Amino acid sequence: MKTILLAAATALAIPATASAHFLLEYTEDTMIEAPGEVPVKLIFWHPFENGHVMDLEMPQEFFVLHNGERTDLLGTLEPVTFTGGENEGAALVGAVPVRRSGDYVLVTVPQPYFEASEDLYIQQITKAFLNRNQLPTDWAEPVGLPTEIVPLNKPYNVIAGSTFSGQVLRDGAPAAGVEIEIEYMAAEPDMTSGAATQPVVTPPPGGSVVAVTGPDGTFTFGVPRAGHWGFAALGSGPVTEHEGKELSQDAVIWIRAWDLE
Repeated sequence: MKTILLAAATALAIPATASAHFLLEYTEDTMIEAPGEVPVKLIFWHPFENGHVMDLEMPQEFFVLHNGERTDLLGTLEPVTFTGGENEGAALVGAVPVRRSGDYVLVTVPQPYFEASEDLYIQQITKAFLNRNQLPTDWAEPVGLPTEIVPLNKPYNVIAGSTFSGQVLRDGAPAAGVEIEIEYMAAEPDMTSGAATQPVVTPPPGGSVVAVTGPDGTFTFGVPRAGHWGFAALGSGPVTEHEGKELSQDAVIWIRAWDLE
């Protein structure tokens, strides 16, 4: 009993994390009108409160899927510096060729990042979505990643005030009981200056916004505001160790919500 009480007291003494690490695949627009090369920035950051920027290495994979066809984009990436509200860090800028109508599913498989404060590695396998000419093609299909979130709503035109649902997969199978951290991109990257804009809102009290997947690996979140929303399924991947330390292999998805006008 003493051991249990001591453990409980220790847990209460640990402050709750107010914000979460999120890998961004940021483009100024998600609905693309004219064909061309769409600039994209990869940033590892805390965008809800314009917090700490983590250094991002060249990823293991960076590609786009369109009509089921994969195009490697690693060769488009170049190192840049991104300045957040607290510090500056290494980021990457690349380009996505968007020409034909349909969905463009951006995928980044980063190098594991060592978080010294937690003594573990984090690998956020991330998806984001672009569309041209409002023709849906690929958004609802699994990519075949070790872990991923498959959207159950079209992810680039969610209506603010409605809900968004997703299904977390681990090796292609539903992953139940997975904690989902939810992040609003209150501060957005300025593609020209390389710095963050000022946050338009502040995070709510109580720490990170969290949901948990049900038996079929699904979750639903009521989207209260227009903008970019991120969902991170923590430790949902099958790989749990890297270089002798714990690895949190997370699935991340970014969606875009809009106000009705």
